[in-house]
Amino acid sequence: MADDKLAELLKTQKSLTEWLEDIKHTDAALIRKEDNDKRERLKVLSEIIGLPFDQPTQFEAADLRDDNPDFVSFLNERGQELCALRLMPKQDGLPKLRMRGKSIKDAYAWFNEQQLDPAKYRADFVPHAPDSSWATIFIVNTHGIQGEIIFGGHHQLTQGFHDGAAPIIFRYDFKDWTMTSQDDAALEHLKKLAALIYVPDTQVQAKLAEKLGATFVNNYLQGYFETTDSSMGTWYIDYSQSLGNMYADTIVRTAPASSSALVSGQTGSSGTATGAVCIVSPDQLDVNFPEGGILVCKVTTPNYVPLMQKAAAIVTDQGGILSHAAIVARELHKPCIVGTGDATQKLTTGQIVQVNADDGTVTV
Repeated sequence: MADDKLAELLKTQKSLTEWLEDIKHTDAALIRKEDNDKRERLKVLSEIIGLPFDQPTQFEAADLRDDNPDFVSFLNERGQELCALRLMPKQDGLPKLRMRGKSIKDAYAWFNEQQLDPAKYRADFVPHAPDSSWATIFIVNTHGIQGEIIFGGHHQLTQGFHDGAAPIIFRYDFKDWTMTSQDDAALEHLKKLAALIYVPDTQVQAKLAEKLGATFVNNYLQGYFETTDSSMGTWYIDYSQSLGNMYADTIVRTAPASSSALVSGQTGSSGTATGAVCIVSPDQLDVNFPEGGILVCKVTTPNYVPLMQKAAAIVTDQGGILSHAAIVARELHKPCIVGTGDATQKLTTGQIVQVNADDGTVTV
């Protein structure tokens, strides 16, 4: 039952903006606007420095409703291609509607089912690769290029659950690369990604600063980035300055091994806390969670937000250091340890523990 419920919850994951809106984050509106405009920023980067991105084919939503000839031609020629359809609001306060993994033809059918005012939306048909290889989430700040890479679907990083091997955590301090697991192919891909945002020409930097407010460190573009790689090529799929600013002082470190720890993992959000363990499975979300308890679960989904707000700390079996849940824990100022592998098996409800998210350990 619990595993079935988890699978059900993982199918209904929210965007990071929606997570932040759930906790009433002060910058949620700004981050939502930045998320809505991200491909416009990526387009500027593509035009100026050749950054590859998942460039959409764009129409006014009214073009779809009115069978505009250009749209009809697009539908007839490319209707069987896979896409992600994003209905982007043209006014503040309206929701972004989206679906992915369907053909353009099926996405058009889905559009016709939506109850919206076409005059207030733009339709972005974003290419959707039929396969996947490397995916990354990383930040670039004064401490380096640092984040996670996984061989598989990008959703595994954003949502924090993994179909197979856990992500490799990496850091490039502008001198050397360090990784939690040595993988030559992964390292080669990371170097390729880094080269794509390396901008040594100061005139080009000035142009990007003027157009995007871009900033640089050691000639690398600063910010928060997401990328995918597939048979269709390598794409940057997000560039966020607001999220980059949230992690401006972050240094990603690998948690040291500890023989005294009950469980250990990676730092999703730093800090320490002591309290009673409360293990919550996906089918027990209505539990009377104690204020100041230690929330322990397989992976946090949006449904766990009310419990995360009550918890003194959060410990998960899966999850990543830059997953949506880890970012939310950080913004809630809750110590969070992710990727322990077995916290729900080794800890017991009611057990008094200390969570030291700074070094990724849970001890008696």
